Amino acid sequence: MRYNYIWMIALLGLLLFSCRNKPSEHSNEAEITMQSDLFFNINVDSLSIETYQLRKNQNLADILAMQKLDYNQVLQVENYPKYVFDSRRMKAGNTYHILKTDDSLRTCKYLIYEKNKVDYVVMHFDSVVKVFTGKKDVKIVLDTITGVIKSSLWASLDEKNIDPQVAVELSEIYGWSIDFFGIQKGDHFKVFLEHMVVDGDTIGVGNIYAANFNHNSINYEAYYYVQKDEGTFFDEKGNSLKKSFLKAPLQYSRISSGFSNKRFHPVLKIYRAHHGVDYAAPTGTPVFTIGDGVVIDKGYQKSGGGNYVKIKHNGSYTTVYMHLNGFAKGLQVGKRLKQGEILGYVGATGLATGPHLDFRVYHNGVPINPLSIKSPPMEPIDSSNRKDFQQLVDSLRPTIL
Repeated sequence: MRYNYIWMIALLGLLLFSCRNKPSEHSNEAEITMQSDLFFNINVDSLSIETYQLRKNQNLADILAMQKLDYNQVLQVENYPKYVFDSRRMKAGNTYHILKTDDSLRTCKYLIYEKNKVDYVVMHFDSVVKVFTGKKDVKIVLDTITGVIKSSLWASLDEKNIDPQVAVELSEIYGWSIDFFGIQKGDHFKVFLEHMVVDGDTIGVGNIYAANFNHNSINYEAYYYVQKDEGTFFDEKGNSLKKSFLKAPLQYSRISSGFSNKRFHPVLKIYRAHHGVDYAAPTGTPVFTIGDGVVIDKGYQKSGGGNYVKIKHNGSYTTVYMHLNGFAKGLQVGKRLKQGEILGYVGATGLATGPHLDFRVYHNGVPINPLSIKSPPMEPIDSSNRKDFQQLVDSLRPTIL
């Protein structure tokens, strides 16, 4: 079955633009409106609407008491199954709406609590109280975003008020071809993606369909394509961007020490070989395996490595992860891990002056510089899909170059 009609959608996306309005802000005072329309799918022709924000230490019982509902109705709400609505999880700052009859009695008929930008809970006060959940309509808007690196990928996105999730997505797409700890000032990128819009406000990013990351004056193009029921990213020639090994075993850090045959040890105060790469990162940062493999050793290295994990990937390569704060739940010798699976967390165990990961790679038992690994690509575009893929590239390439 063919799944690749993305390029058709993408062409339509060129005619669209994203909505980046800031979410509306509500004070603790009521905003009262009259409306002859549906409000959260409720007909409010004969109702008035008051909008508030939940205050700190304010709870549902307080709100309902202010609306002069009888005690039995309050109990019905509080006793509703927790999987439908748990009032203990209401958060200060979240918006809620009171819908009252538009008459002299001003009777509260509905309370609507917004759990987040999409999900909400409706409480209908009648002879029998009803509580149900709902979701707002999420509109998908196709857009192209651009950025230039000044200090970091994260900072370049933040500067333009772009969802930082894009940084995570790009680091995963290019995890096999670009070392994001080595990106430089002047590197730039362009991404064709989905924005998720609710009530005119952009609340996040959806799928990425194409991207170009210019690193060291080299374009790294990426196009999402599905073949054999599995979607992944390919370059403009149809080669998979996914390779046997990831470029790095953790995200958003810096290299604090490189591979060396003679490095001054910060704790021992002597010169000795350092056959690995140190990635400085906060304690608890997830560390993942750079490729499929089997855990062949784990424990505590008294000679200085602290908590460590050793993984055998194939007949030639083995990787070691040291100074871990702790291990992933269920990690045992003999366990088979998939590429990108978490094995532990950054720490400072053993001989370490601060939290970091000491990452080492061995090829046929000989230590090699992890930054110099040249990993073979995975399966490219199949010849039967070549024409369809080329149409995709031709349609999206102008949006990212």
